[in-house]
This record gives sequence, structure tokens and C-alpha cells, in this order.
Amino acid sequence: MARASAAATRALQDAVGSLTQAAIARMTDELPWFRALPAQERSWIGMIAGAGISSFVTWLAEPESESPAATNVFATAPRELTGRVTLQQTVEMVRTTIDVVESKVEEIVTPADVPAVRESVMRYSREVAFAAADVYARAAEQRGAWDARLEALIVDSVLRGEADEAVRSRATALGWESTSGVCVVLGHAPDGNSATVVDAIKHSARIDRLDALCSVQGDRLVVVLGGVDDPDKAGRRVADHFGLGPIVTGPVVNDLLAANVSARAAVAAWRAADAWPEAPRPVSSDDLLPERALAGDGHARRQLVTDVFEPLAAAGAALLDTAAAYLDNSGSVEATGRALFVHPNTVRYRLRRIAEVTGLTLADARQAYTLRIALTLGRLRSHG
Repeated sequence: MARASAAATRALQDAVGSLTQAAIARMTDELPWFRALPAQERSWIGMIAGAGISSFVTWLAEPESESPAATNVFATAPRELTGRVTLQQTVEMVRTTIDVVESKVEEIVTPADVPAVRESVMRYSREVAFAAADVYARAAEQRGAWDARLEALIVDSVLRGEADEAVRSRATALGWESTSGVCVVLGHAPDGNSATVVDAIKHSARIDRLDALCSVQGDRLVVVLGGVDDPDKAGRRVADHFGLGPIVTGPVVNDLLAANVSARAAVAAWRAADAWPEAPRPVSSDDLLPERALAGDGHARRQLVTDVFEPLAAAGAALLDTAAAYLDNSGSVEATGRALFVHPNTVRYRLRRIAEVTGLTLADARQAYTLRIALTLGRLRSHG
């Protein structure tokens, strides 16, 4: 590469100030986004332009240097600038500054030095472009790491029941838009990079227009979904991203501030899920009420009594007695009729009424098991 003379570098050094002012004037005239910036941020960009021109002249004056040290051009501006000025705008700023320098070269150096200086400008501009890309890439990585930490804190607040308006505001900053239909999905974390898993879950959630907040906590993966109408469908949407073992979906609640209710049920169900090896994947926390109750979950016990035993008792002693007799007689309609001294058709009618009142069909072994636990808990409470 041809080298500029010492006189040319001295002339360019003397012209750094005027070149910087000319570059700022050109940006003001030609770049609307630059004119719209506050004065402080325009000043930051002026500092970058001046640093770039000065760094170019310094490199030009050191012929032994093979590669321009352009990475320090952006060191004069604060880190916040990457959040105010886009990479495209930065490229426009660099291009404008380079154009100004090229247009002024003939006025500053002798004709003999013009080709060498212009060639050097072209080489240096390429290095500055790479430096700008590096600055924005590093800023994106830092924002990504900060967002991941913030997201983990939000999920932790939900699990601990400490979600408040500040948590809602932080979630909104991460792109959370849902105002209703929130549920928590819980399971084992898969092997591999957790950031990759989180990205995949968010992608799957977006397909169904769901919001998602994710956190890997030790061996478990917690996903808070927003915009949920059907928790089973929402759980299936993200199930493939979990590791082996049970996946539990908590009940749907109104908003993020109430998500701790869904989280509490999901955590209790996940801890008890091994007691039902044949459970579907994912499985609703309500479907694990019997296992949760046996594992000591007071909320599950109360829910079984409130949702199953009490409505059945309120419907009359005949239904309660029929349910107990049917279970005690291994699901035999005839044996139940003999035990109660009623016709088998009466038993069949009462079984239909029991299903209407409790939502449980006693001909199904799993639902019969749930009713059995509810009856036991209800009787214990009645005689407690």
C-alpha cells in the first residue's frame, strides 16, 4: 500500500477539528434521525466522529503499523448509545464521516498524496465498520445476559408468591403482553444449553400467540405462559422442550400477579407425580389431586373436599351412600343394589347423578380413585 508523506499526515492532523465539524454539519443536513436526537446524544456522536478521524490520522502517521486500530473509536461514547442509536444509523454516521474526509482530502494534502490518503481512508473505513459491528454484537450479548437474569428473577418471584406491579413492569420490558390466562408449566430441565432451550420454548409459544417466561432452576424447567385458553393445549405446545419425566400444568389464573396460585399447584403436583407413573405428559395439577393430597398438600385436600365431597353430600345422603357402596363393591351395579336394597336401575340413575354433581364417572378407575380419596378426606373433616 502506498504511504502518505509526513507533510500529508501533519496537514490532516491540523484539520481534524474542521473535518469533525464538517462531518457533524453533513449529518445534521442529511440524517433526520440525527437531527431528532437530544443534544447530549448528538454530542456523543460528534465525539465518535472526531475520535475516528483522529485515530485515522494517527495510524496514517505510523507506517510500521499494518492494521488500523479502529476498535477504540467507539470507546469515547457511553455504552447507553447502543440502545439509542441503531447499528444501521451508526453505519450511516460512519459513511457520512468518511465521505466528508474523502471530499476534503484534495483541499488538505498535495495532489501527490491524494491517492495514498484515499486508499488509506477506504481501508480504515472497513475496519471501523467491523469495529461498529463488534460493539453492537457485544452490547446485544450483554443485554441478552441481563434479560436472562431479569427473566429468572421474575419467574422466581412468581414461584415464591412475591409478584407485584414491579414484576409486571419488568415482564412487560421483556415483551410480556398478556393480561389474562396465565398458567405455569413445570418439568425436568433437558440436557444441553439452557439458553437454546429457552429460545426454542419462546418460539413454540409464539406460534400459538402465547407469551412465555422461562427459567432453568437446577434440574427443573419452569415456564410461565400467558394468553392461555386451554392449559392442556398450551402444555403440549412446549412439552417437547422438557427433559424426561413428568410435566405438570398448573391451573389457569387471571393474570401474572396471581400466577403464584398456578405455580404452587404445579410444584405440588410435580413433587407427587411419580405416584402416578401412567399419567399423561403433560398432566394437569388437578388430575394429580389424589397424589398431592396423600403427599400432604393441604390445598389439594381442601379442593377435593370442596369440589367433590361437599357437593355430593349436599345432593343428599342417597348419592353419598351409593358412591361409597359402589366403590366398596368393586364397581358392581348389582352388588351395590343389593347392599342398598334398591333396584340396579336406581343405582345406575344415581351414578349418573353423581357424575353430574362431581364431574367424576365412577366407571373410570382413575376417577373412582379420586372420588374414594375425596370421600375419605370429607369424612375425616366431618368427624375432625
